[in-house]
Amino acid sequence: MPSLLLSLARGAATSPFKRPGRPGAVLPPDRATAPAARPAAGPLAAYRAICGFTEPDALPVTYPHVLAFPLAMRLMTRRRFPLPVTGLVHTWIEITAHRTLHPADALELTVYAAGLTPHRRGTEVTVVTEARLSGELVWESRSGYLSRHPTRTGTSPAPATPGPALPAVAEWRLPADLGRRYGAASGDRNPIHLYPLTARLFGFPRAIAHGMWTVARCLAQTPRPHLIHTVRADFRAPVLLPGTVTYASDGTGFQLRDGEGDDTRVHLTGTATARSARS
Repeated sequence: MPSLLLSLARGAATSPFKRPGRPGAVLPPDRATAPAARPAAGPLAAYRAICGFTEPDALPVTYPHVLAFPLAMRLMTRRRFPLPVTGLVHTWIEITAHRTLHPADALELTVYAAGLTPHRRGTEVTVVTEARLSGELVWESRSGYLSRHPTRTGTSPAPATPGPALPAVAEWRLPADLGRRYGAASGDRNPIHLYPLTARLFGFPRAIAHGMWTVARCLAQTPRPHLIHTVRADFRAPVLLPGTVTYASDGTGFQLRDGEGDDTRVHLTGTATARSARS
């Protein structure tokens, strides 16, 4: 796997020279790949613990995204990639798990950028991750990353309203060091998640939770996470650390929110569908 620290350093060095939104920008046809390998037991155990997954024989449905994150960073920090990685915002993710994966599975990983889309706040790139087992596609995801810049040509519609409040299921008190702990388990040590000081450098009053932690924590709360087939999650507002949030679900849809009544703030909305136990 490529070094995350090296990718982050390269991204910091090249970002000031990239001009998002310039006419005619195209994505390079590059694909970042990693040969078949089993997940390392230590990081996987740490990830399960921090996200709440308790099924020892199943790989968490979000974990291939974590395994492929160094590849995604290598791809997005290359010189020919048109958007600066500094300031990219993860806006949504879709996951399709074609089968239940297991810790002993040696997954082959591929990451590539599928398209650039004008957005009312800048330019959004779609990044695709694929996991194969002996050549068979067993897991895939699509993620949106937004590069914010002035624009008059953004064509994306205004974000849909979160919809009615779902039934509250649990209240979670999130500690100040959650970002550091998740970063240690996942390898994603973006400064906005680590300390108040480093988060303030990027405009946040204090550290914020990783968006992928919020998705994983919600999915871990479902009755049988190993049977999850499809996921769609939209990141709506950052979760400040420390903080208290409410997990809500009606069995298919889920939300993460805080506050009550008119003061309610929705941080995450999503849906998850399951396969039958026999598939």
